[in-house]
Amino acid sequence: MPIVSISLTQQILDSLEKLIEKRGYFSRSEAIRDAIRGIILEYDVSIKNEDLVFATIIIISEYERHDVEKKLSKLRHEFNHIVIEDTHRHIKDKYCVESFLAEGKNSEVINLLGRIRGIRGINQIKYTILPLI
Repeated sequence: MPIVSISLTQQILDSLEKLIEKRGYFSRSEAIRDAIRGIILEYDVSIKNEDLVFATIIIISEYERHDVEKKLSKLRHEFNHIVIEDTHRHIKDKYCVESFLAEGKNSEVINLLGRIRGIRGINQIKYTILPLI
């Protein structure tokens, strides 16, 4: 099996170690392979479906990272044809929470998610995609 090196922040590494212990993985590699399989499965599903979908996207970043808010605002305008609503809230002056509601082709929503994931300074992204039948 090929060996691939990655760089992780200490915080991510500590969280990975806790995950390994709680979920019973035998190694870091096993946990990371499992996470990568999930991303690949998500990708495989996304490329097969051009149907209309509805999505909720929740983004958490640090309060001090004003650049993240500006980049998200720019994306919101760029994807105005599918983003039907967005909100911005502060959590105890430590975090910003941005939520997007999107409706459009699955490929467009997946593209938006990819662009959001590419923004440095985002701590977490959670989303749900539902097909509109």
